[in-house]
Amino acid sequence: MGGPGTRYSGEFKAEAVAQVIDRGYGVREVAKRIGVSEHSLYQWVKRARRQGEESSGSADLAAENSRLKLELKRAQEERDILRIAAAYFAKESERGTPS
Repeated sequence: MGGPGTRYSGEFKAEAVAQVIDRGYGVREVAKRIGVSEHSLYQWVKRARRQGEESSGSADLAAENSRLKLELKRAQEERDILRIAAAYFAKESERGTPS
């Protein structure tokens, strides 16, 4: 399909990589069928897998961030409730002690 130095579109590469990763075809088979070198296809697959790992890491970080924000909000609410309760009991103890 292309000679040395040929540039392929991102869509073309994505489809080739999908055939290997998602559909389970062999790199050799796909490379021969679409007319690219096995080396190029191996590189595309390697890059796609690395990007997939990075994006799943980002998703994990986003989920953890959301969980921690909720936990922080709950802790702040508990703190505020305890402050109010402490102030209430401090006032009650002042009223109850004879001067």
